[in-house]
Order: sequence, then structure tokens, then C-alpha cells
Amino acid sequence: MPEDQADKPDTAREQDIQAVSRTAQILGLFAPETPELSVAEATRRLGLKRTTVHRYFSSMISSGLLERVEDSALVRPGRSILQLGSFVLGQQRIIQMAPAYLRELALDIKVSIVLSLWGASGPVVSLVEEAEHPTLVTVRVGSQLALNSSQAKVFLAFLPDQFHADRLTGSLPEPQRTGIRRRIEAIRQAGMSSDVNHRGICVLAAPVFAASGICATIAAVGTERMLPEALDSREATALKAACKRLTKEMGGTWPSSTD
Repeated sequence: MPEDQADKPDTAREQDIQAVSRTAQILGLFAPETPELSVAEATRRLGLKRTTVHRYFSSMISSGLLERVEDSALVRPGRSILQLGSFVLGQQRIIQMAPAYLRELALDIKVSIVLSLWGASGPVVSLVEEAEHPTLVTVRVGSQLALNSSQAKVFLAFLPDQFHADRLTGSLPEPQRTGIRRRIEAIRQAGMSSDVNHRGICVLAAPVFAASGICATIAAVGTERMLPEALDSREATALKAACKRLTKEMGGTWPSSTD
């Protein structure tokens, strides 16, 4: 239906909602059979005014959601959309591939193994493999981990956008902020993290990389008696080796400085 006065939003909130909806509608027009799009085609398929579609195209090009096709009036999905798609596919892929590695580690070092993915503001526990051991230390799937957790610090050490990492740690109070930033630098050098909390729970964590950068962390979790804190322990070495193998299978590259 053509856009008319009755379709125009009255409030700023409604305008924001309509802008998001229209952007999603335009992106939804792209498909394997429609990899490129013109203003005229989008206008026809959406039933909007040509000037409205042209305005949205210009705004989406400026924000990286769309890009112009060379020597034509067509547009295609931009770098921001491609990066998001790559990120989502990478998350789906590692969720499929990681369970075998987690089971192998749990059998080998006899503690719970936890895989986390990066969420809106920190790691979210996505897979857990519990070891067969009389003493069980585990983490719930879906748990949001704090920025001072071992897995969060590994993510912060290797996030491609270090400005984002700095903004997150910048929200912490002193002296916690300075302490975490020192630990992050040490993790970059070592390639993994080791922490023991006040309850005597030890967490060893290491990164997994895909082609686009860090895509997950894997952690071993146990009591101090079950899991040595040292980064040169057999358990830490096994964890790091598993993360390197999974990185290779994900098409990523392990940082040479951490070997």
C-alpha cells in the first residue's frame, strides 16, 4: 500500500520503530536470487514512495548496511551486514563442532569444561560438559559471566575491536579497572588465563579463533585440588592444545606471540 498521511508516525518513538521496520524490510528483499537491488525494484516490492526508498538507501549506505555496486544504480548488502552474517554463522558452526572437543577434555583432565560465546556485554555460557568426578564444579548454560571472570578477560584480550574492550573495562571502578587491564595484557602474552577465586575454584580459560577473530572461549573449572593453577601444567597444556586444534578447524589463526 502506498505511503500516505495516515501511515506517518506521530511520535519520535513511533518514528524510530518505523525506521527499524523499514530497514528490516529493505534488507529482507535480498536473497540468493536477488543479490542486488535498485530503488525502482524496492519501491515496487514494498509499495513505498520512491523518495522514501531513496532516503533509506542513502542512510543505509552511510551506515554500512548497504553499498553501491560499481558503475550502476544498484545496491547490495554492505560490510556491516556481511560481518554480522559471518559472526552468526561462526557461532552456529562452533556450537556444532565444539562438543567433541569438550567431551575429550572432560575425560582427559576430569573437570567440567565450559564454552562461552560473546553476548551483548560479556561472555554467555553456551555449552557445558561435566566430568565424571565425585566432586563436581559446574556452570549453568545461559549464565552471563562478569567482566572480571577468566573467560571475559580472555575475550577482552583478543577482541578485534580493542576500543570496545577499553570502553567495557573503563566502566569498572578503580583499582579493579587497572588490575583487569594488567591481566588482559598478560593473557595476550600467555595465550590463556588462570584464576582462583576466594572459594578456591580454579578456572583455566583459552580462546578459540575463527577467520574473523576470536569466536569463543573454553574454560576448565574445578577446585584447586582438582585443577592446578599453573599455566604450564598438564591440564593447561591440554586445554590450549584443544583450543588450537578447534581454531584450525574453524579456519582461524592462533596468535604466534602466544606460542
